[in-house]
Amino acid sequence: MTSKNSVLAVLFADISGSTRIFETLGDEAARHKIAKCLDLLGEVVAAHKGTLIKTIGDEIMCTFTAADEAALAACEMQSSVEEAATEYTASGPLSLRVRVGLHYGPVMLENDDVFGDTVNVAARMASLAKAGQIITTQQTVDVLSPQQRPNARLVDRAPVKGKKDSIDICEILWQQEDVTRFAASTLLTSPGESQMHLVYRDRTVSVNMDRSSVVLGRSVNADLAVEETLASRQHAKIEYRRGKFYLIDQSTNGTYVRTDDGVESFIRREEAPIAGSGVISLGKPFKQNPSEIVRFRAE
Repeated sequence: MTSKNSVLAVLFADISGSTRIFETLGDEAARHKIAKCLDLLGEVVAAHKGTLIKTIGDEIMCTFTAADEAALAACEMQSSVEEAATEYTASGPLSLRVRVGLHYGPVMLENDDVFGDTVNVAARMASLAKAGQIITTQQTVDVLSPQQRPNARLVDRAPVKGKKDSIDICEILWQQEDVTRFAASTLLTSPGESQMHLVYRDRTVSVNMDRSSVVLGRSVNADLAVEETLASRQHAKIEYRRGKFYLIDQSTNGTYVRTDDGVESFIRREEAPIAGSGVISLGKPFKQNPSEIVRFRAE
């Protein structure tokens, strides 16, 4: 058994809507339809110099030596399936659609298969994609060519199994009208240099383009150490992404936020946008009148 290390783009493409196809067309016709769709996806992989690793039910796994080729193949998969995989029935058109996820990074090649963290992340991206959508990571977008990179947009931040920190999730736009609309909106709404000031007792820290993440918690090693007994050591983070601020709770007891206009919210093991000004309580609800609070102000 021999193994080889390499750096590749791993792509998963999963056929969505197959259950309805089986219900409408019956088993034999549906299997034929799905097989034709899988063959079409395989042809796209070959056309972009990729390698089809395996087919898993209604899903294919493939690799590409370059992230650009993987992104182009993903776009062609979507357009090809949209054009060719529509079945016209008595009840109207019935379409198959594809969910695509990809990630570029180090892999281990062994016995015509691919293993490693990159494979796991690519599979996670596919699971996050909706029908007709291409999802990837910011890490992958960063290595795309200048021609391909503008077609990607940041859409979320999500945890990935086996990784300590959440990762930035991007969508690759493949329909021309979406690409045009996104490019125009980017030009019109390009974010300025926003910043958020966080004040606890006599200490102030700021989150901005230069310092994009600040950790709040009971630990003395936190960026803003808060002496609240109900706070976790690394309780929450506030991150700056594309002109907006997000509070990411990673605690046991959750985080309470109250804006100056009186709106209260509770966040636990998730993230939420945070804007304007107000106060943050780590672990203790406002009805208990917490004294160890952090004041925030965005500008």
